[in-house]
Amino acid sequence: MQSFTGKTLKKYAAIFALSTTALLASACTSSDNSNDTSSAATNSIASQNGEITAQTREISHAHGTTEVPDAAQRVVVLEPVQLDTLVALGTIPVGAAVLNETTGIPDYLGTAAQDIAMVGTVAEPNVEAIAALEPDLIIGTESRHSALYDKLASIAPTVYMASQADPWQDNVKMVANVMGDNAGGEQLLAQYKQRCAEVSQEISELDPGERTAQLIRPRDNIYSLYGPTSFAGSTLECAGYSIPEHEWEDISLDVAAENLTSAAAGLVLVTSATLDQDSEVIQGIRDSLGQVNPDGQIAVVDQAIWITGVGPLGGQAVLEDLLSVVQSKQG
Repeated sequence: MQSFTGKTLKKYAAIFALSTTALLASACTSSDNSNDTSSAATNSIASQNGEITAQTREISHAHGTTEVPDAAQRVVVLEPVQLDTLVALGTIPVGAAVLNETTGIPDYLGTAAQDIAMVGTVAEPNVEAIAALEPDLIIGTESRHSALYDKLASIAPTVYMASQADPWQDNVKMVANVMGDNAGGEQLLAQYKQRCAEVSQEISELDPGERTAQLIRPRDNIYSLYGPTSFAGSTLECAGYSIPEHEWEDISLDVAAENLTSAAAGLVLVTSATLDQDSEVIQGIRDSLGQVNPDGQIAVVDQAIWITGVGPLGGQAVLEDLLSVVQSKQG
């Protein structure tokens, strides 16, 4: 079974600088004409001399209804898709919860995002750190952060999306709506879908016929297989691949080493934080899958993009990595 490594993060920085710049420019342009779908008209907050000092909109969300500022400047986000979407829309958050405080803010978001303050992890946001940033808007998730809502709402207007397991494109639209830039959100998703079609066509020319793919994330002797409703799985399908059928547990399925052969596909993508294709874990996967599909391709891909890169920018990065993996086989 052949094995190929995806692009390194350094290469992504060069490639993605251009696409990020284009996305930011188009998003900023579209925001002037955004069509806000919040449930109430804009409300004005007047100062003592009668001049308007701020404007708010009423947003219905997973935890209730909240008045949010029309032009929030100091936003704190608690989910990867919220972080990615805000950067793509041209707003750099002042703070973000991360999946792993060691790896921090994903490099693929570009240099401007590297100054974002970390406010704990996605699973355990640091309320004190959030308060210290004096945000004017906080975006979180009901399924993870429901118990923190009152504390967060006492700091700044707080809105929640329902779940990180919801279709990621719906969450992109939710974030864009909160920011008052529905048109920008739609444009980002349209650009993603257009790139999907382009990559699908390029891969079809390199690898004609039906194509199957499976993303695997190794963790502590458990292997998480990602299904078609996951961020990575939906992007693979968008690029013309089908995901092998399983009884999915929401967006993924955990299997033990002895059942790893069930992950066999024409293209198997294994996430890694180090991109070490010769690690013991990767070799074990290669040996197991080689028994059932010796002609398949295995590629080691960047976990920071394929797992944590949820959003329009991450989607573009996954597509570029996927194309690189397929091209490497042809080379």
